Amino acid sequence: MKRKWLCFVLAMLTLTIYPVSAFAADGPTAPDLQIGLDTAFTYLAFILVFFMQAGFAMLEAGSVRMKNAGHVAGKTVLTLAIASICFWALGFGLGFGNGNSFFGTTGFGYGGDSMASSFESLAFSDVTLNVKFLFQMAFAAVSLAIVSGGMAERAKLSVYIIFGILFSVFIYPVVAHWVWGGGWLATMGMQDYAGSTVVHLTGATAAVVATILLKPRLGKFNKEGKPVIIPGHNQVFTVLGVIILWFGWFGFNPGSALSPMGGFFGYVALTTNIAAAAGGLAALVASWLYFGKSDIPAMLNGVLAALVAITGACAFVEPWAAFVIGLVAGAFTFMTSQWLERAGLDDPIYAFSVHGIAGMWGAVSTGLFATPELVETVGIGKAGLFYGGGVHQLGVQVLGVIGTFAFVAILSFVFLYIMKLVSGIRVTEEEELMGLDISEHGTYGYPEQMKLISESESQKK
Repeated sequence: MKRKWLCFVLAMLTLTIYPVSAFAADGPTAPDLQIGLDTAFTYLAFILVFFMQAGFAMLEAGSVRMKNAGHVAGKTVLTLAIASICFWALGFGLGFGNGNSFFGTTGFGYGGDSMASSFESLAFSDVTLNVKFLFQMAFAAVSLAIVSGGMAERAKLSVYIIFGILFSVFIYPVVAHWVWGGGWLATMGMQDYAGSTVVHLTGATAAVVATILLKPRLGKFNKEGKPVIIPGHNQVFTVLGVIILWFGWFGFNPGSALSPMGGFFGYVALTTNIAAAAGGLAALVASWLYFGKSDIPAMLNGVLAALVAITGACAFVEPWAAFVIGLVAGAFTFMTSQWLERAGLDDPIYAFSVHGIAGMWGAVSTGLFATPELVETVGIGKAGLFYGGGVHQLGVQVLGVIGTFAFVAILSFVFLYIMKLVSGIRVTEEEELMGLDISEHGTYGYPEQMKLISESESQKK
């Protein structure tokens, strides 16, 4: 029954997306139907990935204090708009256009399917170029959403705008070109099926640089330098946000197959789900052992970390390996988040641990667990160390991680440091204390509740 409904939905999408001219009086040919079905499948995956922005909004807004919730949720829409325009104007061409080993030089100001000759790196699939553009644009928007999470509760709104543009033009597309656009890492055979490195490590590296330059939120560390817990205002929001992201990931990973034919996307969905479940349980147990109580936010971050890790490996590893990858990602993310916080890093949503550390582990894991059969199916790279492939693929994966981290960290630091010198990147102490909802936008996300809090504080004085 489920298969019938899936076929029906894809058929309806095909009719709305694929050019009517393809269905001439003599009826559609088999190749026409194949292209239409693949295009509809990829468009459905794009919708799921696009909807992940709702998950980011709820997760991040729930993870901050009430006085900043509207600002944090609103900037998700802001960064989505920035990524959309920048990717259309320059990012798609730089990332996937024909060019050299470092960036594309064609396809700027994307104008539709007629520009297909400018994007040879995407010619492996017959999905229409318009839908390929939308799918890749949604990935770019996810990466930028990760960046903004690390800046929460103290960055100026202008920083999201200016750095968002710079990131979407000069940072993300270049890394995407290296791995997916025919660049130097693609030539070496780097395995990153849906973006552990390209999307998540790239976004997380920029986020941690911003976090360091912004410095901790007021009150995050006491006089002895020990971290103080600043709980988010709505844990239910964070839970719903993670569920939406988990749901959207079934477009992120399986959708990268760009076709429902052969059912390989179902295998990718299987490994994705196994890893996510293992990561959530591992992080919950780790927090229980560490705190003496099971921590819900830790479990949620464990799910996300496992999803990040399996994103690059989902098409290359067996289910048991997906379980191991998720298990390690969940537990390790919890431990690194605690260590980084004790070291003085104030990362409100643990962006670097969840998306950066887990992204690194996900990239390296294919160098260990990639099977010869799945590598042949996907057609990228070689088998992993544990399957007789030696250290070659592992070396390529490590090189990709180091190269990506170094490039993104250096460029992000340069951009943000110049911005810090010219106009500043952090709000004033007074603005931070009153909350970014009111200081940046003139109204609260929770006007009734904040009014009551303000009146109560006035009466105490």
